[in-house]
Amino acid sequence: MATETSAAPNSVESRVADLRARGAKDEAWEWITGLKEKAGSDQAAAEAELNELFRLGVPPTDLDGPTDGILVTTTTNRLLDPAVRAITSLWMPWQGKRFDSEAATGDNRMAGGIAAVPSKLLWPLYKMKDAIDGKLAFDFKTYVEAGKADPDVQVMVIDYADVEDNPGLVIRSIRDELVEVVPGAYLGKILYRLPGDKYEMVGFFALHT
Repeated sequence: MATETSAAPNSVESRVADLRARGAKDEAWEWITGLKEKAGSDQAAAEAELNELFRLGVPPTDLDGPTDGILVTTTTNRLLDPAVRAITSLWMPWQGKRFDSEAATGDNRMAGGIAAVPSKLLWPLYKMKDAIDGKLAFDFKTYVEAGKADPDVQVMVIDYADVEDNPGLVIRSIRDELVEVVPGAYLGKILYRLPGDKYEMVGFFALHT
């Protein structure tokens, strides 16, 4: 009997290659949202697959304008992650991001109305900007470099630290790293800066156009 040496047909790598060849961004998005659901029953397996998917990504080159977003899963600990899932299933003010590719900047799309109240408690001096479909907040700069969690992978860094208007509490310590799975479907890692310029990964998010 011949020994199998190639990757299984349903491996993450071969599946990504197939999606890219067909430009199947909707299928890529369904895959990511499926992993969000899977994290509720098998966190470890979902994290492993998300990490493999992220490492196969490339830095976005033409991401411009508004995107819709989801928090896929947090990656803190087995006690806190289910609680975060329960809370965000009921209340999630973050709706996605906007990008300005020419200026290499962007901001976050937030729900308006009562959803904005908790931000006033956390950051009473910070004022969100009005938008047609809600609020805009937490400006960022973008650039490409090696990932902090994956130094052998080139990522788009979404950097909040260098924007002086951002709140010092939490926001300016966040570093998002984003890759393109298929044009129009993007997977990101949320990192939190610790003393000594070290970073701890705290979750996965995803964007689509």
